[in-house]
Amino acid sequence: MKEILTVSQLNSNIKDLLEEVFGFVWVEGEISNLRRPQSGHTYFTLKDDKSQIRAVYFKPFGRPKYQRADFELEEGLSVVCRARLSVYLPRGEYQLIVESVEPRGVGALQKAFEQLKARLAAEGLFDERHKKSIPFLPQKIGVVTSPTGAVIKDILHVTRRRFPSVDILIAPARVQGAEAADEIIQGLRKLQAAGNIDVIIIARGGGSLEDLAPFNDEALAREIFRCRIPVIAAVGHETDFTICDFVADLRAPTPSAAAELAVPDATELISRMRDLQTRLLFGCRRLAADKLSHIIELQERLKNPRLILIDLQIHLDDLRERSQGAWRWTTQSLSNGIRQMEIRLQHRNPQDIIAEKRFLLNNYQKDILNSYNTIQTARKERLQKNLALLNSLSPLNVLERGYSITRSFATGGIIREAAQLECGEAVNVQLSKGGFQAKVEKIYAE
Repeated sequence: MKEILTVSQLNSNIKDLLEEVFGFVWVEGEISNLRRPQSGHTYFTLKDDKSQIRAVYFKPFGRPKYQRADFELEEGLSVVCRARLSVYLPRGEYQLIVESVEPRGVGALQKAFEQLKARLAAEGLFDERHKKSIPFLPQKIGVVTSPTGAVIKDILHVTRRRFPSVDILIAPARVQGAEAADEIIQGLRKLQAAGNIDVIIIARGGGSLEDLAPFNDEALAREIFRCRIPVIAAVGHETDFTICDFVADLRAPTPSAAAELAVPDATELISRMRDLQTRLLFGCRRLAADKLSHIIELQERLKNPRLILIDLQIHLDDLRERSQGAWRWTTQSLSNGIRQMEIRLQHRNPQDIIAEKRFLLNNYQKDILNSYNTIQTARKERLQKNLALLNSLSPLNVLERGYSITRSFATGGIIREAAQLECGEAVNVQLSKGGFQAKVEKIYAE
């Protein structure tokens, strides 16, 4: 009998066969049906004008915050994918497991460049407040570039012409190709570790957008941003712009211009120094002449010292006489003031004041006693009247006229009507003097 395979076995055999035969492949196409679920993976279809194939770009485990040559995948973008050919067993569909993606064509590279530029600008890597100033007269310059190209020759020629004594330390690196960005980063790190480097130039000649791709690398841009030494970017021609130009502390249109910006012109400095020296000597001579003229003028204005002393002596005698007169006037004024104060003090003798106050106090005391006696007498009379009025209103006076008060023995309440009593009930009778207890024998109606 023929071997019968299940669908799963057939798909599994196809999967093994495809992965064994093809391995890794480079596939070019246009992105469509792009999806990004919450898992972080990217699913899309890679197509050309005649066919299409599914693809998945898995988010690597431990993926860093940024990746070199990374860009946002978009609908309609032409790319080249490095991928493994595999089969998705549940649906029996073969697909590409993408390992890396590169933009295809100038438009795609420009798109990646604009995306990276916008993202780094949003993070503040291009802000002027982060730019370091270029030293006026560096002692040693570091250069990261190809050691065999025309760029380094131009830089050396310009620096020797402008300032021959400056030292140049070259960190050789490829400036084109897939490994160029890594080598430029290593060159920057080596120059920082070398010490005594005052400024670093990253340089390369002109080229296409593909040729300048290493200088649009995100990792390189962040390395320049972290560099503690000022960096001058001189990449391409004057019209070429790269990410390095925006993040560097200074952008030069050409490598030769970078050398001119890094070092001053020694001939011009010497000329300026000579000019300053001439102006300084002229200024010193002019200042000396002015001082000499001033001294001569002072000498002419200076009098004979003996005459000055005579004037001072006369002035001193005048001041002495004026001070003596002022002293006599002040003494006389003080004496008159003391006499007036003595007279005023006599009028304010404490004994006289005490006698006066004592007389007033005795009068006040008499007035108080008289007022007290008058008030006391009036209050006693008022009290007697109130007592007489109270006695006239007291129920005890009524009892003295032969009346009595009867109270219930049980409750103590006053009995006002015969109807309140019952035969045999005990009552208390209060008289004007004393009282007694009685029992009701008979009750009379009104």
